[in-house]
Amino acid sequence: TGFGRAGGGEFWGSSLAVKDDGEKVVPDIMCLGKALTGGYMTLAATIATEEVAQGVSRGDPALPLMHGPTFMANPLACSVAVESIGLLLRDEGGKPWWRVRVDEINLGLTEQLEPAKKLPGVADVRVQGAIGVIEMEEAVDVPYVTKRCIELGAWLRPFGKNIYCMVPYIIDKERELKVVTSAMVTLAEELGRRR
Repeated sequence: TGFGRAGGGEFWGSSLAVKDDGEKVVPDIMCLGKALTGGYMTLAATIATEEVAQGVSRGDPALPLMHGPTFMANPLACSVAVESIGLLLRDEGGKPWWRVRVDEINLGLTEQLEPAKKLPGVADVRVQGAIGVIEMEEAVDVPYVTKRCIELGAWLRPFGKNIYCMVPYIIDKERELKVVTSAMVTLAEELGRRR
């Protein structure tokens, strides 16, 4: 996950991407979307190693990957992306702003999701950067959870056995983060009782 939200001190990519021997995995190609403009406008970009970029740039029809943009270099979206990334990288007491915010969000998620660890039906609770997961022992009832999310005032991503959130940097950690984590814990409790 780019833009630092997975924590671990990485802005582009994730500290989760490591081999068994601890060596970091560096992708040959990555697609960046949504967060590039802070979610304000649609824009995506593809970044690649020099080797992959040269292969794409040659335009050889024999190569499996050819470049053919539908929309290219939208000046407004690109300007928004430049400003958004500038905000994320601005200095905040010797650290980049994104790092300070992800650390604060991580602390809030860790503290506020902790009670779910003791609930029946919960297999695990994990926090990595600004990402929080409550993993249930059984598959989540997605229609039920989606309906309850609306009632609880939070937009969450239930899938598989997980109740998941990827919190934006600009969240109000005193109020909005509590809405998200409270909804997650409430849903885990309700799903545990429905087993």
